[in-house]
Amino acid sequence: MDQIDKICNFIRSFLNKYSYKGVVIGISGGIDSAVVAYLCVKALGKDAVFGLLLPERDSSKDSVKDALLVCKDLGITYKIKSITPMLRKLGIYRLFPPASIFPRSLQEKYVLGKWQKLSKDPFIDDLLDQGNEEFLKGLSFYRAKHRVRMCNLYFEAEKRGYAVAGTSNKTEILTGLYVKWGDDASDFEPIAHLYKTEVFEIARELKVPQKIIKKAPSPDLIPGLIDEFAFGMNYQELDKILKKIESGSRLDDEDPQKVERVLRILKAAEKRKIKYFKITDLQS
Repeated sequence: MDQIDKICNFIRSFLNKYSYKGVVIGISGGIDSAVVAYLCVKALGKDAVFGLLLPERDSSKDSVKDALLVCKDLGITYKIKSITPMLRKLGIYRLFPPASIFPRSLQEKYVLGKWQKLSKDPFIDDLLDQGNEEFLKGLSFYRAKHRVRMCNLYFEAEKRGYAVAGTSNKTEILTGLYVKWGDDASDFEPIAHLYKTEVFEIARELKVPQKIIKKAPSPDLIPGLIDEFAFGMNYQELDKILKKIESGSRLDDEDPQKVERVLRILKAAEKRKIKYFKITDLQS
């Protein structure tokens, strides 16, 4: 049995065991949510899969177009629901002024420059929840977006008796590239055992549109920020090192600076995996 068949069997078994009628997937226009959508349709049929597109003020216009490409290619029912009004009501956008009056290229240049200026190592500080006042304000700004999306996904799922399908992969989980109580909140995770490079391989097998496969992976939370910029290396390099660490293989043939970078990320990411403490956890 190949990997795709194993995942499809897992999806069907999960839904049968817990009596869900179908699945809701937050489709972002990225490769992970696309692969999960194709897997769920293959496992359950298109009538049991509902796609929810949740753009907001800072989303790339291509994200909605690419998400629609997935939904239409699969023939699934979907809804586009802007979360901008909800974020505005919460006061999220008051933290940073609107940037829509400027070209996207200028927005991206500004954001990346500011991100680097606020911290010597923004991704590590993000994982550790540390930094100056403005940097922490930025963390609350982008994390709220995933948490609002989570509420909408469960709202749509529970109305239908559906499960929320997660879209996190193993690389993201190991490195902490997710928002706690946001995109890590789901009922089941079909690709959590796959490294990002393996997700790309399955995408090609499933015939996910090339436009989705070729685009640079990005959380699409603030303009211009892509995954590989945060990591300081591409996914091929990152996954190769992660796999060697997992298997206990030697790392002396890898770039020592990149190995050190990955080890720092893994150490910092441990904090994100802590959901909550009980009083007994802190007793000596």
